[in-house]
Amino acid sequence: MADPKYPGATISLGNVFVEHEGATLRCDKAYIYQETKLIKAMGNVVVNQGDTIFQYSKYTDYDGVNKLVTSWGDVFLKDDIMELRTDTLYFNREKQHLYYRSGGTIKDTTNVLKSKIGNYYLAENKFQAFTNVEVTNPDSKLVSNHLDYFTDSGIAELYGPSTITSEQNKIYTDRGHYNSKTNISYFIENSKIYYEDRTIEGDSLYYNKSKDFASATGNIVVNDTLNDTKIKGGYAELFKLKDSVFITDKAVAISAVENDSTYIHGNVLMVTGPTEERIIRAFNYVKFFKTNMQGKCDSLVTNEKTGVTQLLKNPVIWAEGNQITGDTIHLISNVKTEQLDSLKILSNGFMVQKDSIGYSQMKGKNMYGKFKNNELVTLDVVGNSEVIFYGRDENKKLVGITKMQTSKNIFITLGDKTINTIDFFVKPDGKTYPPSKLPEQEKILKGFIWREDERPLTKDDIFTRDDGSTPITTKLEKSKATVKKLEIIK
Repeated sequence: MADPKYPGATISLGNVFVEHEGATLRCDKAYIYQETKLIKAMGNVVVNQGDTIFQYSKYTDYDGVNKLVTSWGDVFLKDDIMELRTDTLYFNREKQHLYYRSGGTIKDTTNVLKSKIGNYYLAENKFQAFTNVEVTNPDSKLVSNHLDYFTDSGIAELYGPSTITSEQNKIYTDRGHYNSKTNISYFIENSKIYYEDRTIEGDSLYYNKSKDFASATGNIVVNDTLNDTKIKGGYAELFKLKDSVFITDKAVAISAVENDSTYIHGNVLMVTGPTEERIIRAFNYVKFFKTNMQGKCDSLVTNEKTGVTQLLKNPVIWAEGNQITGDTIHLISNVKTEQLDSLKILSNGFMVQKDSIGYSQMKGKNMYGKFKNNELVTLDVVGNSEVIFYGRDENKKLVGITKMQTSKNIFITLGDKTINTIDFFVKPDGKTYPPSKLPEQEKILKGFIWREDERPLTKDDIFTRDDGSTPITTKLEKSKATVKKLEIIK
């Protein structure tokens, strides 16, 4: 049947069926242009390619020369693994390329994807989406402006600002690889993972959602927002289910208190425990820096609930002009004010204060100090106490050098980076020498070591070892550190 309104067209009505080079078209009505091989179909249009692709719409234009299909009006397409809905869909059969420009939704066995602009490449099972892209499933929601999604694998390649939100966390990245089926992802540009109380960022991030495990490499920053602590390094692992963070490669923990941050470095840093019971551990070549206190030891443990910091194995502290050593040193802070409260030196306590012509020294089995406004103001030397003290008058003139010892305690007050008073609980043995009369062999107490050259004078010095080198973590060291970390977690 012909219609003068459509010259050159043959009109077919009712159960129209057309076949062309492996594709079929069914509809209620069709205008068929034989010369140009153009079909205008309308009413319950069904386009079928092979046994896999079925497309439904109200209207379809089929260009048989260029193998182009344009469909509009409640377009619905499905194949073995996905369904697509849009208002207008274009299909290039030659290139096996489907695309829309006015918004669409694609659904597979795992996800529902929505975007304003979409391209689906049938040969690759690849869906490319642009502008207001959303990928949702029961566990998470991904928002982006550009991604490539592979319907057979559930993998999304992310380009440009993208966020992935789930009950556990939120992830931001400018470039990434997200596998919605395995829940394993990689993010390689400007990426961050946001937890309730922490954020982790680095040059590249790996995330396993099933295990709630993340690792990061290069310029790592872990922010503890509730405890106002920041950890930096070159490599990090975060075990959310164990409430633990492991960091190495120039690792440093930074705690901000009243605009005077404390910087703690160790070859390995670990932060474990829930927010209210967080513990920071540092291992091997530990140094820390604070404006009015610096220190060094082999291992360090800070308990933020109790406010106790333990310095273990050959520790030394420099505070207010004093060098303090012992087998173990405890620093106790007030957990409310976060200011230093007290100090314990357990076994072989030794404090040294340099004088212009010698060293004032205090030695005892144990020592207990008190702080005021973060400054050491008193020191109680307990058991087998010994002292060498360079006494000066109000004009700072040296008036005598006292050397005393007692089996009981010595109580010392300090201020302005100097010793103010020394009180003995019982009468000590010893005497005061005139400045020029102190015998050479009496100038130091047994066990005296001056360790000023080990002291970090700036926050950057904590990374420098005593031989002047900066440690570089090798694969072997990292492996050993990981073993030690796992042993601690157990």
